[in-house]
Amino acid sequence: MRRVDRWMTGSQGWRLRPETTGAPPIAVDLGFGASPATAVEFYERVRAISPTARVFGIEIEPERVARGVALHLEGLDFRLGGFEIPIESDATVIRAFNVLRQYDESDVPGIWETMAGRLTEHGMIIEGTCDEIGRRSSWVTLTKGGPQTLSISLRFGAFTRPSDVAERLPKALIHRNISGERIHDFLTAADAAWLSAAPLATFGNKQRWVSMCRALRESGWPICDSASRWRLGEVTVKWEAVAPRSGALALAEPN
Repeated sequence: MRRVDRWMTGSQGWRLRPETTGAPPIAVDLGFGASPATAVEFYERVRAISPTARVFGIEIEPERVARGVALHLEGLDFRLGGFEIPIESDATVIRAFNVLRQYDESDVPGIWETMAGRLTEHGMIIEGTCDEIGRRSSWVTLTKGGPQTLSISLRFGAFTRPSDVAERLPKALIHRNISGERIHDFLTAADAAWLSAAPLATFGNKQRWVSMCRALRESGWPICDSASRWRLGEVTVKWEAVAPRSGALALAEPN
């Protein structure tokens, strides 16, 4: 989870600051799993940039909630519940990682809508997937207005091509990595740019990844952020460039 939290507190950290929220922000770790450790780490990272933030760990298993409650950390609470987000106030950030894997793609729009209904005006949802030790991860960022971006984060040395992230795409996209779909086009373009930048490998994979991101942007892909994020093995692209072409999450062709 370190990769997504680093992104959240970095390029999106402004959402958690009191001057944005007007009140102590609320962050939710939805589906923290068998151990409350991920919720505690989430709490520590959120409080590092917003010391007054309240953090909630939410799970559907009572035993998991009980293990969290036993921790007794100021500003960290645990609740029994799910996508309805059973807290008294709207959330600034909802992180739902490795939660939608067991659902069908057709369930995703409704789940997103339910969670978005619990956001503040400037709030966001980070919904995604990572492997067991966090080497490969990706996530969709959503606001009340719907999905905004897709981010991919890979550990240098843990992949051959950017498309190796395919098995860890969010539920909305994992079955769409096929010819004719936008996410397939994007990963294919990323692979081509990565291979073209191979001569830069002698200067390190960071330089090669930055070159790939620049090439994608120059070729017309709506790449977000800057080299300071790219050097971390991240790339963020606007959602409309990778959204499904059919089904409930389909969008018209981007202009």
